[in-house]
Amino acid sequence: MRVVLGVTGGIAAYKAALLLRLFTEAGHEVTVVPTEAALRFVGAPTWEALSGGRVQTDVWSNITDVPHVRLGQEADLVVVAPATADLLAKAAHGLAGDLLTNVLLTARCPVVMAPAMHTEMWEHAATRANVATLRERGVTVVEPASGRLTGADTGPGRLPEPEVLLEAALAAAGAVVPEVPGTSLEGVRPGDLAGRRVLVTAGGTREALDPVRYLGNRSSGKQGIALARAAAERGAAVTLVVAHVEIPVPEDPSVEVVRVESARQLQDAVTARVGEHDVVVMAAAVADFRPATLATSKIKKAHGAGEEDSAPTIELVRNPDILAGIVADRAASPRPESPVIIGFAAETGDESGSVLEHGRAKLARKGCDALVVNEVGEGVTFGQDESTVHLLRPGHPEVVVGPADKGTVAHAILDLVHDVIADA
Repeated sequence: MRVVLGVTGGIAAYKAALLLRLFTEAGHEVTVVPTEAALRFVGAPTWEALSGGRVQTDVWSNITDVPHVRLGQEADLVVVAPATADLLAKAAHGLAGDLLTNVLLTARCPVVMAPAMHTEMWEHAATRANVATLRERGVTVVEPASGRLTGADTGPGRLPEPEVLLEAALAAAGAVVPEVPGTSLEGVRPGDLAGRRVLVTAGGTREALDPVRYLGNRSSGKQGIALARAAAERGAAVTLVVAHVEIPVPEDPSVEVVRVESARQLQDAVTARVGEHDVVVMAAAVADFRPATLATSKIKKAHGAGEEDSAPTIELVRNPDILAGIVADRAASPRPESPVIIGFAAETGDESGSVLEHGRAKLARKGCDALVVNEVGEGVTFGQDESTVHLLRPGHPEVVVGPADKGTVAHAILDLVHDVIADA
């Protein structure tokens, strides 16, 4: 297969050299098209030595070969890794100021882009809009990983490992994908959710005590948001019902965002929409309890004698079990194609059982199609960029994913969704 590997000017360009080697070792013919900025990070001799071919960056060299047209026309696959925010913007708007952007305009083969940049740049509305535009045109845009960036910064925006990019690129081209255990796109079928509607809940609910206080939990919403993005990447129309989160929600035309605060608000939002969706993934951390009464004004501290005994007693009542409710509604529905329902169990082990034992009991009790079980606590899972999850499905062996970034976990969960749909 004839592959054009575009490389742009980011520190992650060194990973593209490793990706180039993987392509050539797999027997593919690779032409590297770096930008001028990319050559500041990795020089032309490196690209030429690894590819066995000449490298050029402008449209004026070898003009008789018309490279700005020929390279794109003759390619079987175009991969850009890393793809900077600048390159994504140029590609989305059809600009053609150098050889690589000309190749992108003339290519009629599958195109794969692997963004890499700082988190703020990746989450900026302009970048998200450009990514959405490219995906609408059929470009495969691989979600960046979360992890260490330049300097001490961490977050989403890290270029995935070369083995992951190789899988994504070959899968997009319909080529044979080598088995690379442990990579984040192992088993992923790009576009396998096209035409599907996926509802994802995310974040932690907050239950009001008075106008200024609430009962909450440590959920950051990172996993639910990663699921929404991964589902959109795989072609789904996504509804994201989001409670409190610590990171921005996707600004993507294929992701509808519905804001809620409490468990009962989340229940109302999910119940009203579940019948319109093919898949429901309940990733939100929903409070099990809420105050029995809501104070209409701020609860005050007493002053004076006996103030040490003045703390109020808060009576709690149970919140509705949203997951069990939608499973029961599905069982009673005459709808021929009922949604696949995936539950989440954030567990801590105790004297009555381990995290996994509690998870298996919850799967049997809830009746959902599968359950994602993870151990939680201060500094464990909640708010972290990586986690380990156990995927439980009735009648199937347990699948362990991780330690891995949230994007990797999200794709593993969607692989499970794909399998449940295929087995239906």
